[in-house]
Amino acid sequence: MSEPEHSPFVEMFNDPDRAANYANGPGLFVPGFFDLHRMANVLLREHVPAQASVLVHGAGGGLELDAFARANPEWRFVGVDPAQAMVDEAERRLAYIQDRVRFHCGYIDDAPVGPFDGATSLLTLHFLDADERRDTVRRIIERLKPGAPFIAVHSSFPQVGAAREVWLDRYKAYGVASGADPDVAQMARAGVSDTIAVLDPEEDVRALQGAGLRNVELFYTAFTWRGWVGYAP
Repeated sequence: MSEPEHSPFVEMFNDPDRAANYANGPGLFVPGFFDLHRMANVLLREHVPAQASVLVHGAGGGLELDAFARANPEWRFVGVDPAQAMVDEAERRLAYIQDRVRFHCGYIDDAPVGPFDGATSLLTLHFLDADERRDTVRRIIERLKPGAPFIAVHSSFPQVGAAREVWLDRYKAYGVASGADPDVAQMARAGVSDTIAVLDPEEDVRALQGAGLRNVELFYTAFTWRGWVGYAP
């Protein structure tokens, strides 16, 4: 597998209660979370056809799928996610377009070979270390048509010395400012600090390029988050 088969994060997101409440979380900690979906949609539409087929990596919960589907009634989707509870939640959210979306509970190797017109991986790749990340992106690219866009957004901020702690504090403070309970925000900070495989932004770019992605561009930066778009060779 390109991604770890027994990640503790899969167990965490397999909690049905956590999956049911997932939609309430990202908006508190990711600045412009719903605008991010609109930006990703704009970038996809620059290159995909009107009747596109789009691969969504880390599709559990279905939030970005919902945004893409409502904005593009002729697109079809394949979503892949290793947490069954999150897949179940996405299927419930996307029930109104069940004829346009297929879900696969598993890792990127469990996704169809395509080829797809575009792909996204939002708030997902930070669960993988640099080598796993590069390999997963490579396998996503293998499923894309030449020149197809791939959009990646995840936690990425300086990792050297005191700067790392400053950015972690800002992550927590933003959550509190957005309305998160301070204790929950502290637990979220600890989770990012101790368990998420955050890379320095420059290392993130090298991982994307090392996977074969071409013309990688930064399109989103907000506190501890970065987003890039690149294209399959």
